[in-house]
Amino acid sequence: MKQRNKPLSNRAVEENLDALSRALADLRKPAEVRAFLEDLCTPAELEAMCDRWKVVPLLLDGMPYSEIHEQAFVSITTIGRVARTLARGSGGYNIAVRNVRGSRK
Repeated sequence: MKQRNKPLSNRAVEENLDALSRALADLRKPAEVRAFLEDLCTPAELEAMCDRWKVVPLLLDGMPYSEIHEQAFVSITTIGRVARTLARGSGGYNIAVRNVRGSRK
């Protein structure tokens, strides 16, 4: 992981996250988002994010961890991490799932 000589201030961290969020929000098509993510992230980072994302709807649908592990080929640790984030995170997974499921109707 990247190490800094001096940690960023909370304000700088917030500003950086806001700038990244705006960049993502301004992308119009899935192909644009994909290209941006492929440029931004390493293959390992993309794999980790994809693993987490494929677990989200399975957890929301009530699938047991063991079935998710077998079906999605994702570690129990990753499943637990996603479950904790669903329970105590910022709500982003739920917003995204609601948007994705709403666009399929």
